[in-house]
Amino acid sequence: MCGLSGEYTFDGRHADLAAVAQMCDAMVARGPDDYGAFAHGPLAFGHRRLSIIDLTSHGHQPMVDSELGLTIAFNGCIYNYKELREDLARAGYRFFSTSDTEVVAKAYHRWGANFVDHFQGMFAVAIHERDTGRLILARDRLGIKPLYVTENSRRIRFASSLPALVRAGGVDTDIDPVALHHYLSWHAVVPAPHTILKGVRKLPPATVRTIEPDGTSHDHTYWDLTAVRDPQKAGWSETDWEEAILESLRVAVRRRLVADVPVGVLLSGGLDSSLVVGLLAEEGQHGINTFSIGFEAVGGEEGDEFKYSDVVAREFGTEHHQIRIPTERMLPALDDAIRAMSEPMVSHDAVAFFLLSEEVSKHVKVVQSGQGADEVFAGYHWYPPLLGAGRDDAVDVYTRAFFDRDHAGMRDVVRPEHRAGSPVSLEFVEEHMKRPGAETAVDAALRLDTQIMLVDDPVKRVDNMTMAWGLEARVPFLDHELVELAAQCPPELKLAQEGKGVLKEAGRRVLPNEVIDRPKGYFPVPALKYLQGPYLERVRDALHAPAARERGLFNETYVNYLLDNPNSELTPLRGNRLWQLGLLEMWLQTHLPENR
Repeated sequence: MCGLSGEYTFDGRHADLAAVAQMCDAMVARGPDDYGAFAHGPLAFGHRRLSIIDLTSHGHQPMVDSELGLTIAFNGCIYNYKELREDLARAGYRFFSTSDTEVVAKAYHRWGANFVDHFQGMFAVAIHERDTGRLILARDRLGIKPLYVTENSRRIRFASSLPALVRAGGVDTDIDPVALHHYLSWHAVVPAPHTILKGVRKLPPATVRTIEPDGTSHDHTYWDLTAVRDPQKAGWSETDWEEAILESLRVAVRRRLVADVPVGVLLSGGLDSSLVVGLLAEEGQHGINTFSIGFEAVGGEEGDEFKYSDVVAREFGTEHHQIRIPTERMLPALDDAIRAMSEPMVSHDAVAFFLLSEEVSKHVKVVQSGQGADEVFAGYHWYPPLLGAGRDDAVDVYTRAFFDRDHAGMRDVVRPEHRAGSPVSLEFVEEHMKRPGAETAVDAALRLDTQIMLVDDPVKRVDNMTMAWGLEARVPFLDHELVELAAQCPPELKLAQEGKGVLKEAGRRVLPNEVIDRPKGYFPVPALKYLQGPYLERVRDALHAPAARERGLFNETYVNYLLDNPNSELTPLRGNRLWQLGLLEMWLQTHLPENR
C-alpha cells in the first residue's frame, strides 16, 4: 500500500521530475517508509512506500527491471503473488526480490494487458515499456485503490490522490458541473471518470489504459459484474448458498492475511466485521488486535456500539482496543480528515475512520475491514421495495430512497452558471440500471451500488482515512470471486431477515446469535448530524468565507436559510443538507491553492 505518481510527455520535452516529487510530497502519509524516483527522457515516476511485503530494500520503488525493459510504480497488494511467482518461475523468469511488485511487472511481460486477469487483490499500477515507450495504467476490478489523472496535449500526470496532482500545478480547478450535480444529488457519489474539478479525472475501476508515445490512448475494461442466476446452481438449496458463501468469505479472509507484518481488524461489532474476526480465529489467528471507536451522544443519539464489539472480542479472545473520542477531539480532527480526503465526502464516518486509523496505526500496519457487505448482500433499506418493482419502476424507487434531491431541487441550491444542463445523475442511474446482465430490479440496484456507489463512497473513504496514517485496509467482502458468487444468489435470500439474510444464516455457523440478531448499526458520529456550537460555526465560516463568495456555487438565500435552520433539512439517508454544502466548501478551501 503506497502512493505513486508520474508524468509522461508527448512533445519531446523531458518529464518534470520536480513536479513528480511535489506529488510525492503530498502523499508522505500514504507511504511513510521510503521514497523513490525514476526519470528517463519523457517519463518520470515517483513513489512513497508503506512496507508490507518484502521489507528489505529489494522492494524499493519505482522498480526497474532492466532485463525485461520495464519500470513499475505500484500501489496495493496482490494476495496470490506467491502462486503467480511460482508460475512465472516455471516459465523461466528470475526474481531479485520477494515483493508482489516484481511479480506484477513480470506478469505484465508474460501476459501483456491481460496480466490483470491473473490477480487476486487491490491495485493501481503504472508500467512503462523501455523499448516501445508505451505507458500502461491499470486499476483493480472494484476500484479499491485510486488513480487520478490530469492531461493535456503535451503530457499526462497521474497520482494516487487528487490533491497530489493539484500540488504539482497546471490543473484546471474550475468546478465540474456534472460532478457537482452528482455530489449534491447522489449523496456525494461522483462516478468515474468525473471528479469535482474539471481538470482531474479518475481511471475507472477494472480498466487498463494503454498510452502510446504520441499521446493516443485506449481503454480496455477487463471485468464486469453479471447479476443473473447461474443455471448450474439452479438446484441449490438455501443451505447450499449459505455454505458456498461462507466458504468463499473464508477464502477471502485467508487471502488477506498475506503480509510480512501483523494484521488486525476494524471491529464495529456488526455482522460483517465480526464475521471477519470469527473466520480469522478459525484460521488459527490467536490474540488478534481488534479496534472499535465510540463518540459522545448528541441529541439523544448514542455514539458507540461497544456492547456488541465487546461480545465478539470475548468470544474469540482478541486483543481488543476500545477507542473513546471525547467531543473536544472532534473539531480539530475534522480539519485533518478533510485534508486527507482526495475528494469531498459527506458521510459522517469519514472523521470516525480518520480518528480510528490514527489509534490503530500505533499498533499495526494492516487491518481487515467489513466494508462492502451491505452493497454485496443487500443490507440497505432501499433494496426491499425493489423486490416487487418492475424494471421500468426500479429507477424511481431507487432514487426516491437514495438521492438527496432531484434535478428540480438543484435550482434552489446551485447558481445557474454551475448547474448541469440535464438531470445527469438520474440519467446515469437509468443507463446503468437498464444495462443487460441484471435479472431483476434488485439485481440491477445491487450491481449499481457495488460497481459505482461502493467504489466512490465507502471504499474511497476507508482508503483515504486509513492511508492518512500509513495504515493498509483490506476488504474481504470485495474479493471479486465472492462478489460474483453473491451476484448469482437469488435476491430473496439476500433480502431475508431485513437484509443480508443469506449472510446472517451463514454467520450462525461462526458467531453468537446475539451479534447476528442485533439491530442494524452504523458508524455513529452524532455531532456532524446535529450541527450546533463550534461545528455549526465551522460550517458558517466556510460558507461565508471570501473564497466561497467568489466561487459562488450556491444560492445565498438557500445557504442563509439552512444556516438559520441548521438541522431542519435531512436527506432520505438522514444526512444533513447544510453539512453537505459546508463540507464541499471546506474541502475546496483546504485543497485549492488560491483558497489558502
